[in-house]
Amino acid sequence: MSSSITSSNAPRAPDAKRAPLMSLDQALQAVLDAAQAVSQTEFVATLQADGRVLAQDLVSALQVPPQDNSSMDGYAVRMCDVQQTGVRLKVTQRIPAGQNGTALNRGEAARIFTGAPIPPGADAVVMQEDAELLGGTPGQEPEVQINAVPSTGQWIRRSGEDVTQGAVVLPLGTRLDPASLGLAASIGLDQLKVVRRPRVALFSTGDELVMPGQVPPEKMRPGAIYNSNRFFLRALLLRLGCEVTDMGIVPDQRDATLAVLQTAAAEHDLILTSGGVSVGEEDHVKPAVEALGHLALWQISMKPGKPFAFGQVRRVSAVDAAVDETGHAFFMGLPGNPVSSFITFMLLVRPFLQGLQGVLQAPAQPLRLQANFSWPKADRRREFLRAKRDGAGGVDLFPNQSSGVLTSVVWADGVVDNPSGQTISPGDWVQFYPFSEWLS
Repeated sequence: MSSSITSSNAPRAPDAKRAPLMSLDQALQAVLDAAQAVSQTEFVATLQADGRVLAQDLVSALQVPPQDNSSMDGYAVRMCDVQQTGVRLKVTQRIPAGQNGTALNRGEAARIFTGAPIPPGADAVVMQEDAELLGGTPGQEPEVQINAVPSTGQWIRRSGEDVTQGAVVLPLGTRLDPASLGLAASIGLDQLKVVRRPRVALFSTGDELVMPGQVPPEKMRPGAIYNSNRFFLRALLLRLGCEVTDMGIVPDQRDATLAVLQTAAAEHDLILTSGGVSVGEEDHVKPAVEALGHLALWQISMKPGKPFAFGQVRRVSAVDAAVDETGHAFFMGLPGNPVSSFITFMLLVRPFLQGLQGVLQAPAQPLRLQANFSWPKADRRREFLRAKRDGAGGVDLFPNQSSGVLTSVVWADGVVDNPSGQTISPGDWVQFYPFSEWLS
């Protein structure tokens, strides 16, 4: 894993009065520079490896398919025998999948089934819909009449056309999905070497937070809210292949915050929090992190998501020294407002976790769409506006862009990335990032 973040490899945190704020691109680069891959690996069964990240190249020891085979039920023939329609050939053998046939002689055909090896001498397959089986006389082979002249190689899958022996079929850093698991199985691998899951400690802060089920809506005290962030952040971490320790809700108290940070740092690669990283008197997370470690960056020029923090917390008593040889756990503090928390997770936490797993990452490519809306007031910060495609090359905007309106994220299928100082008029071209780019 990465060595400790210092002022030489990451910008220092600006104080509350410092301007301008760090740009999102600068913050992302600092985060990615710190996120070297976890060094520990393990072997898991291929059947259980969905979502894991390969720790080595997968090299095929064989050809796939191993030999030429039929892609249709039909008749294997020699091209020299079928130069015109109506030709009749003796059916001298039957070749099901998993069995080899014998060489075809002139004037012969083989009844063949999908996946069966092509017999020596055959150079095309006529599918059964283009042939007519004729009964033979007692003691003689039946005949087949060919009603369509095939082309050379027709309906034949060639040996190695899927995978060649010695080829790297999946490179180091691939996040495995159902298709790649099938590909690994096709070259005979029942176990795969993968990167250890990142260990993430998750907690929320705020005396106003209540867990669903603890208090019914009609009995909620004034100012109390249900903790929605805990649910979507945990789900996002699990989707990214993390091992999550849910540490619940921490009260707005300095001692409680220090204690949970120390406990979380002992056994985790990353501490992820929501709330408590702003500048209010009850925001204890930022000063607690600075007391136990340091912040490499704080406050980003983006909307929503300005009060984002990134740094490290020292391990007072490292239980698993192999987790991080430097004796630190990384820290990422997300804003408390749910939309801000969701957006900063996608833009900053997700790429960091991908880096911890050594995932091959390509920058997300935005779609260029026309705005069906007006955004007349430019902001100094880069904005991420919740929006939805209309199916005709346009994009609609959710009417309420407040950072506390989680319904905007559910309604939307992506965000418009609006540069700082930019207004938008109907018909303007905008950059749109689908959520599917972030959730895959």
